[in-house]
Amino acid sequence: MATTTYKILGQSAPNSTSNADLYTVPASTQSIISTLIVANTTGTDATCRIFVRNNAATAAASNAILYDVTIAKNSIATFTLGITLDASDVITVQTGTADALTFHAFGTELA
Repeated sequence: MATTTYKILGQSAPNSTSNADLYTVPASTQSIISTLIVANTTGTDATCRIFVRNNAATAAASNAILYDVTIAKNSIATFTLGITLDASDVITVQTGTADALTFHAFGTELA
């Protein structure tokens, strides 16, 4: 019998506006991303993009699940998703302001 545990799948605090991988599904595994939390730790609003890159495809607007979403200064935004990902799929994040946002993915890995 396979076991599943709800856990933190990835955390990232990008220090640049370049794409940063938040979580990659391990080989021979599926994952369910239940919740994404984005925290703005600065005194100014900041934007973010979050992509689901199936089989590690290139991040593009066509695979964005959040695109240019504004996170208010000194606040947290929670997104409830329930997305099932296959092995080698990647969650990639991007912030419009370096050192402004932290990203947290919560969910379950299914072996």
